[in-house]
Amino acid sequence: MPLGLGTLTYSVPERLRGRAVVGSGVRAPVGTSRVYTGVIAAVDVAEPAFECKDIIDVSRVPVVGEGEIALWRWIAEYYMSPVGDVLRAAVPAAVRKKAFGNDKDAGRTLVGVRATIVGTYPCDRPSPYGRPTGLSPAQQAAYDDILTAYETKNTVLLHGVTSSGKTEIYIHLILKTIASGRQALYLLPEIALTVQICERLRRVFGERMCVYHSRTTDGERAEIWRRQMSDSPYDVVLGARSAVLLPFKRLGLVVIDEEHDSSFKQQDPAPRYNARSVATVMARAAGAKTLLGTATPAAETWYNAQTGKYGLVRLSKRHGDMLLPEVRVVDVADLSRRKMMSGAFSPDLLAAVREALNGGRQAILFQNRRGFAPTTECRDCGWVPRCQQCDVPLTYHKKQGVMTCHYCGHTYAVPTECPQCGSHRLTTRGMGTEKIEETIAGLFPEARVARMDLDTTRTASAHERIISEFAAGNTDILIGTQMITKGLDFDRVSVVGILGADAMLNMPDFRAYEQAYAMMSQVAGRAGRKGRRGLVILQTRNPQSSVIARVTNGDYQAFYADMLSERQTFGYPPYRRLVYVYLRHKTASVADGAAAAMSVLLRRVFGERVLGPDRPPVSRIKAMSIRKIVIKIESDADLSQARRYMLEAAARLTAMADYRSVVVHFDVDPL
Repeated sequence: MPLGLGTLTYSVPERLRGRAVVGSGVRAPVGTSRVYTGVIAAVDVAEPAFECKDIIDVSRVPVVGEGEIALWRWIAEYYMSPVGDVLRAAVPAAVRKKAFGNDKDAGRTLVGVRATIVGTYPCDRPSPYGRPTGLSPAQQAAYDDILTAYETKNTVLLHGVTSSGKTEIYIHLILKTIASGRQALYLLPEIALTVQICERLRRVFGERMCVYHSRTTDGERAEIWRRQMSDSPYDVVLGARSAVLLPFKRLGLVVIDEEHDSSFKQQDPAPRYNARSVATVMARAAGAKTLLGTATPAAETWYNAQTGKYGLVRLSKRHGDMLLPEVRVVDVADLSRRKMMSGAFSPDLLAAVREALNGGRQAILFQNRRGFAPTTECRDCGWVPRCQQCDVPLTYHKKQGVMTCHYCGHTYAVPTECPQCGSHRLTTRGMGTEKIEETIAGLFPEARVARMDLDTTRTASAHERIISEFAAGNTDILIGTQMITKGLDFDRVSVVGILGADAMLNMPDFRAYEQAYAMMSQVAGRAGRKGRRGLVILQTRNPQSSVIARVTNGDYQAFYADMLSERQTFGYPPYRRLVYVYLRHKTASVADGAAAAMSVLLRRVFGERVLGPDRPPVSRIKAMSIRKIVIKIESDADLSQARRYMLEAAARLTAMADYRSVVVHFDVDPL
């Protein structure tokens, strides 16, 4: 493999040859004085045609298998990231330290180019678990249809409305998988979702299941990794995005719940992979099946199901024949003109919450913006405090008493006067979850109010505490960001309020409508899951929006038809593949020049497929100016060749004297 992907070749001294096997950790010299660490990807007995340096040391036991190395190489190639970055993302630090020693460059390189075969596992073990609840007729029919689809398809989409009972189907499929002696991976987009799902799965699978995500301690992650490499690995792994990088010796099924969710895409740091795509590749290589479950499929997934690449199974009704919630649209622009709004709350929403509380029920309020107020402004001159490192306004966090940048995390003192004109007439604009919590507590003083966002879930147990308290009925009103929109199952919720619909719809991104539709439909689905029918109050200044109409009447078929038609017209996924090219430099003029030069290099090959360069909505983060180029590639094009051209262009750019310090990275299939 090319050196740019992080592979090097070394010779093995006689004293280490007994331990130098595929998957072993190694320490090896790079350059004149550096010692890096990596993993052996192949062992070749033939003498190389060039002189090689000797490796210094080899770990006592392998840390990965052939399947993992093959998957890492695919991730590195597809997402245009060094294999060493994939290694660091995959292998827990405690495993690396024990296998490789303590040098700070652990995981920088991958040594070798070929692989060997790992062993097998007996498949006649009986399942040791008590049974889950029985399937309803609709669930049983869907379960049978999935198995039938698997006869001809490797991947199946289970499109089920919210509260249709998809999780119970997952459990039955996992039971069937482990009864045959194989393993199952159950992926969720958010750590928050593991709280409820973990309890539910633990009752069925007991100690043969583990939970793996970024909030798991490094020691726990290392222990799970080692057990997965042993002869008695976990039968079921429940986890968020990073769990897809765990080793599996006998994988039989991958379940990807809420498959549409953007949290499956790693943004920073590299590798910028999509766990959904990686999981399907991993499953196919292992001879396993993949199940994608959601009420609001991603555009690409829906397209693949409609064109026959994926199997498609539907659950069109809620479990127990519960009705989907009524969605009532409220025109807040009209109410504001008539001075009928109480801050961010319409009379309809306040009345519905009051009725829910009086009836011993619960309410959820959704606002996809945390903090107290997103903007502070001088009333006299219009000055707005902005981050010194990033090109964004600062968000006011009242409880902490600071202004915070939500991009770099830097905090500032709350200003008492305008530095531009000296005025003391400073005011806040907008409403985040913290302000909503304070206002709701004042409007409903008897209610027990909780908030679930990044600010309130920083500790390891915070997710579990907030969800458990709400599920137990010890909280009356739950306020939150997108954390509360997906997968959570609460019996007593009768009212959901959507407060920030317009902000979601007005995002400058071609996926804005898709993501807004998904979030609104998902949070609406938290209402009325048990007992009487739920009510959703959707507040908007644009009640005529086609997306709002589709959410209101639940017409997903029309929504996807409209969206795919528009995507085809303008050449966006699933009809084209996208690659974003980002260029970063501390000096804006250098970033501009590098972006212009890069676009010239790319247009020599890709022509009009190249758009830009331009400045992204946030064009400076952590003191680095950012420029962006978009490349649209036909879906049937040779992507490997296209990636080679892009990497060559980046290498040529950074070889220029003026742009050697420019950082170039690629985001393949961006979300």
